[in-house]
Amino acid sequence: MTTTTLAALVPALPFAGAVGGLLLGRKAPGFVRPLAVLPALAAAVLAVVVAVQQGGGPPVVAATELTPTGSVPIYLALYLDGFAALVAVLVGVVATCVQLYSTAYLREDPRYPSYAALVSLFTSAMLLVVYSGDLMVLLVGWEVMGICSYFLVGHYWETEAARSASLKAFLVTKLGDVPFLFGLFALAVDAGSFQIPKILGAVASGGLDHPTLIALLLLAGVAGKSAQFPLHTWLPDAMAGPTPVSALIHAATMVAAGVYFIARLLPVFTASAAALVVMAVMAAVTMIGSGLAALAQDDIKRVLAYSTIGQLGYMVGALAVADRGAAVFHLMSHGAFKALLFLGAGVIIHAAGTNSLSAMADMSGLAKRIPDAFWTMTVALLALAAVPPFAGFFSKEAVLVAAEEAAAGHSELAPAGAGWTVLVAGVLTALLTAAYATRLWLMAFRGRGAAAPDHGKEPLAMTGVLWLLAIPSIAFGAVAPWLDDWFDSHELTPTVLTSVLGTGAAVVGGVLSYALWQRASATAARRAAAVTPAAGGAEPASEAAAESAAQAPEVAEVTHDHPVVPAAPAPDPGRALLGPLHPHAAAGFHLDAVYRAVFVRPVLAAAGLVRFLDREVVDTYVRAAGAAPRLLGTLVRRAQTGNVQTYLSALLGGSVVLAVAVAVLANVNAGS
Repeated sequence: MTTTTLAALVPALPFAGAVGGLLLGRKAPGFVRPLAVLPALAAAVLAVVVAVQQGGGPPVVAATELTPTGSVPIYLALYLDGFAALVAVLVGVVATCVQLYSTAYLREDPRYPSYAALVSLFTSAMLLVVYSGDLMVLLVGWEVMGICSYFLVGHYWETEAARSASLKAFLVTKLGDVPFLFGLFALAVDAGSFQIPKILGAVASGGLDHPTLIALLLLAGVAGKSAQFPLHTWLPDAMAGPTPVSALIHAATMVAAGVYFIARLLPVFTASAAALVVMAVMAAVTMIGSGLAALAQDDIKRVLAYSTIGQLGYMVGALAVADRGAAVFHLMSHGAFKALLFLGAGVIIHAAGTNSLSAMADMSGLAKRIPDAFWTMTVALLALAAVPPFAGFFSKEAVLVAAEEAAAGHSELAPAGAGWTVLVAGVLTALLTAAYATRLWLMAFRGRGAAAPDHGKEPLAMTGVLWLLAIPSIAFGAVAPWLDDWFDSHELTPTVLTSVLGTGAAVVGGVLSYALWQRASATAARRAAAVTPAAGGAEPASEAAAESAAQAPEVAEVTHDHPVVPAAPAPDPGRALLGPLHPHAAAGFHLDAVYRAVFVRPVLAAAGLVRFLDREVVDTYVRAAGAAPRLLGTLVRRAQTGNVQTYLSALLGGSVVLAVAVAVLANVNAGS
């Protein structure tokens, strides 16, 4: 088969699996799991073959016109460059791991067939975005991912949290999609085509008349899809969905789509220096704000969600300094270790019976209960903290190197201001990332208190996936230099300066978090010793209240029972590190409250006014229009007595009146 044919099959196979799963989910449930796993696996294998055949050489382009649409036709087109080939491999591998993991994780879920079909459709939509060479076809995959995220985040629709989170994710991303759509139309009008090769050619020849406007409109859509400030608030709440869905959204689909879109059309953005500066500021605020917020979260999945927001900020920062190689490199390595982090968190949640880090900190021996999750999560957290030689170190350093070159004025496309903004924010975020990664590891695996429950070994489908994802989390950074051809022949090796800055910041963050945890643990131990004599009749751990344990809906699906964990002041280095900023960071710096005051309340007030006008004004006229004929009918009905003499009298009286009227009119006309 040709490369074009194989590439067309890559998104088609998961789509076929989705259709088959929806059709056979109830009639033949035995086919659901094969239809979920095998198409994703086949798509991953074909994506690898396509990447090898593409070889990092010139882009493979193929197009056929869908239908005549006037001056700007729409094509079913493929545009396969090195970036598209690599990102498709990432999507296929992560989707396969998620589907395989879900067969065990959601084994008792009655809605698993629809869940698996939606994951397959989600995967197909992202692959369509990756391979598409026409922006209108890309938009189809872009929007299909949005509706899939709505259904998957709301999988546990019985809970208010899931319903609210799914609606919030849908509305916030749509808020960005509106200007994004206008930006696509404006870009197509200026370039004369929706095809990516023609658009890039038009940009190279200076054919864009409104580059800043187009770039900013497109950036709004990217901010919504990739959870960048100020449209990032939907992503932490989206943790109400099943944990494997979180892994898919954060690692390889949805949030990755926005970053990939900018990388795909980077010349459009570099045509406007103002757009690059806006992008750099947006990335800097996102990185620092999400790092501070992650330090204050108690839900393990919300910590990882804010981590994703910050790492996406790194990618957008690399694009702001016009280096898409560094951005996609970090996208690839982040996809591996973030999928591992979320899937490992799922094992921890199943074992501990809670999402709460405070509750886990009151357990001892959790690491021994789940050794596979412990070791693989340790690897993933080291990669997240960018500790050498793990994958995150090399990819984060590539971003810092690009920012340092732009700050020094060595970039022909990016302004120095954008470089300094990304560099300073990137180094500070490296410190914050190491701090919250260390905090998560200590609170989850170094708890002190009642023994963690022992439920035996987790299913192989879950633990095997963790070890599989641990391989690229360790080794991808080391093999990246051999992938230069797929990264525009761009060297991705770190420099001494950025290595010292980034690694030094990470060491400071990790050591600071550990020291504060040690101090908090000692303080908690002294308090426990002081209150123990007075609490001789305390309730057993299995009966104590657990206010700090925020139970997740998926915990109820586990086939074994979980004892309740006693609530206690857990040692939390985040509180000491943030100080008075902690409650504000825990609330996401109150952005939801701001949006509620600025947008939600005015819209609700306007809706109330419209409802009042509809009921009290418009309906009044409608009711009057119906009441007038009823009144007239009532009057006429009274004249219908059924008495013949009355009718004859009325007829005679009417005739007399008419005769008099005729006579009067005749006299008036004769006199005139």
